[in-house]
Amino acid sequence: MTGKGDLRLIEEIENYRPSNEMEERDKELILGALLREENVFSRENTLCHMTASAWITSPDRTKVLMAYHNIYDSWSWLGGHADGDTDLLRVALKEAKEESGLRTVRPLMRDIFSLEVLTVDGHMKKGKYVSSHLHLNLTYLLEGDDREMVHAKEDENRGVRWFSPEDAVAASSEPWFREHIYSKLNEKLYAYRLLKEAKR
Repeated sequence: MTGKGDLRLIEEIENYRPSNEMEERDKELILGALLREENVFSRENTLCHMTASAWITSPDRTKVLMAYHNIYDSWSWLGGHADGDTDLLRVALKEAKEESGLRTVRPLMRDIFSLEVLTVDGHMKKGKYVSSHLHLNLTYLLEGDDREMVHAKEDENRGVRWFSPEDAVAASSEPWFREHIYSKLNEKLYAYRLLKEAKR
């Protein structure tokens, strides 16, 4: 059964304009899962479930924030599971604060910044094996204060730091993410900055 939160999110995704063929295909897959899958906002669905990520930029747009993720053993964006919440922007904001220690984080836009279907290999978490599955992910563009102290969330990551957008891509040890996710997010961030500058 589809609830009001599900319907609102479905409408937001339907209105999202994909930036490339990957996003076109992933948009179709996410919409299909939202319409057909049970418990897609919960990890109880062990095949696929909704997640939210944050591409966090500094106020001057010259830096992005990355965390060294324990499971993936790589510098990566911040984010997490919906765990029953259909407001994925709220999820992205909560995860950004919890995983970085930042107190001041705000959305630069309420619209979806990016979407992607992510494969997650089987792994151990809290002493239990988690089978390989899909993350149906929405990404939001957030702004954080790079003057604030950041700190690791030990059960999630081993470090948090600001990088230049280019260095953030290079810091990742996951080739697929470098090529298809982080580079794409930087292109979108650059386009966002140009648009805002043109409106001044």
